[in-house]
Parts: sequence; structure tokens; C-alpha cells
Amino acid sequence: MTDRIATFSAAGESFYGVVADGGMIALSPDFPQWPTLREVVEAGALEQLVEAAKGRPVTHPDASFQYEIPVPAPEKIICVGVNFPDRNAEYKDGKDAPENMSLFVRFPRSFTGHDRPLIRPKASDKLDYEGEIAVVIGKGGRHIPDDEALGHIAALTLCNEGTLRDWVRHAKFNVTQGKNFDSSGAMGPWLVPFRDPAQIIDVRLTTRVNGEVRQDDRTGRMMFPVARQIAYISTFTTLLPGDIIVTGTPTGAGARLDPPVFLEPGDLVEIEAEGIGVLRNGVADET
Repeated sequence: MTDRIATFSAAGESFYGVVADGGMIALSPDFPQWPTLREVVEAGALEQLVEAAKGRPVTHPDASFQYEIPVPAPEKIICVGVNFPDRNAEYKDGKDAPENMSLFVRFPRSFTGHDRPLIRPKASDKLDYEGEIAVVIGKGGRHIPDDEALGHIAALTLCNEGTLRDWVRHAKFNVTQGKNFDSSGAMGPWLVPFRDPAQIIDVRLTTRVNGEVRQDDRTGRMMFPVARQIAYISTFTTLLPGDIIVTGTPTGAGARLDPPVFLEPGDLVEIEAEGIGVLRNGVADET
């Protein structure tokens, strides 16, 4: 499988390349015109990387590198909240699906890479998981029609949209703090080039904590499908190449269990989606 494109670091240097059996094929040294995958996405050159990796040997064997978030420094990371029917029902407010989607933003620093620990901060012990699929915008635009929206996607990746539950209720109306603690979430492991609407329209998405399935649903049940998300968001802001939309999590987060169960150091969280892979992270306390 040579269509997994990742950002990684080794010996103090940052690279991007293609994931191969046994390690990574670094390609960034060959494409200095594109310093990071954000510029590769902007140039529409993900497929060029896939082709360039063919027949090349591994440059960085397994265990010699660390995964980073795939797209460094995107201008925007916009997250869609309460986007599955069972999630809406969790609020027990007697209301059907809202007319418009709930949105909030996250900062790149709030995410870490694959196989690196989520950080439970000193300020709270209520770190929770949210497994999601994230779409990376390839072709920017404003006022994008629904029927053209999927054509603006460059790639897919996975997200653990880690949340400090008590900090999303620190004021009358906000979630920003609880969604943006440093390294409280994860993104990756890699980008999968978007080639077919079937990659996102009805895909199984699961979350496991220490091997136990906690979340399990399909994107076909989203109240606001990905095409609607792109169209709606582009109504009020210009989407740019490299922007990321985190598309919503199913029911089953730890805060909704009875009693609630939050993440602790030593836990292992795995987010999996068909056709994308598995995003895996442990948990550690802030030092």
C-alpha cells in the first residue's frame, strides 16, 4: 500500500514521505519547492508523491522516526459538533436534529501525532476521547455548492478530538478552552488521497479504549454529511488548501457512560475508519 502520505520527524529534522512496509520513504528532500505537506496539498501534488515513491527503498526504518500531525500549520481547523443522531439524543433536550450544524475551532498545537501520548493536563482529570474522520481541503473556495463540495477534498485522515469535559463548561457559552489544551488530541497517522466519494459517504468509524469498542457508527448516518459541511462552512469563511474539517464523532464518549469514565495514564485509544487506517495513542500526564 503506497497511498499513505505522512509527516514525520527523525534526528531533529522534519520530513514528509510515503509509508512503506518497514518504514518511511522520505520525499521532502526531493521537492524543496514544497516545504511541508500543506504546500503539497496546495499544489495538488499528493499523487505525484505516490508516484515518486514507487520502487524506492525505505529511508527511515520503523522505530527510527516519530509521526507528526500530517498537515502542519493549517490556517483553519474547524470541528463539527453533535453530528450523529445518537449524539444529538445524548443531550436529552427533546429536540430533533438542528437546522444548522454546531461548529468550533481547534489550534494545531492541541494535536499530537500517531503513536504519541495524549496529554492529560494538570488542570483537569476529565480527558475524554472523540473518534472522527477529518477531511483536508485541496481546492479552496467560498460559497461552494453542495454538489461540488466533495471535489474540494484533497485527502482524508483520522482525528482523536480529545476534550477536557469540565473545561468546555467554564463559562456561559463556549467550548474553546476544553477543546484546545496542548496535545490533548491527535491527528493522523497519514493522509489518504481522496479519489472517490465512496471513501467518505458511508464509512464505518470505531473507537476502542484498551481494546474495548466504545464508539461504532457509519458516516452515512451523519446529520450533516461532509458535502453539506464544506458548503455551509464556505458560506462564512474562505476555505484554503490545507484547511481541515473534523467531521463529527459518534455516541459513546467516556463522559456519556454511566458512570462517566475518563482517560487515565496507561490507557490506549485507537480510532479506526475503513480505507484510512488506525490512529493509536496512549495517555500520559502533563509533566
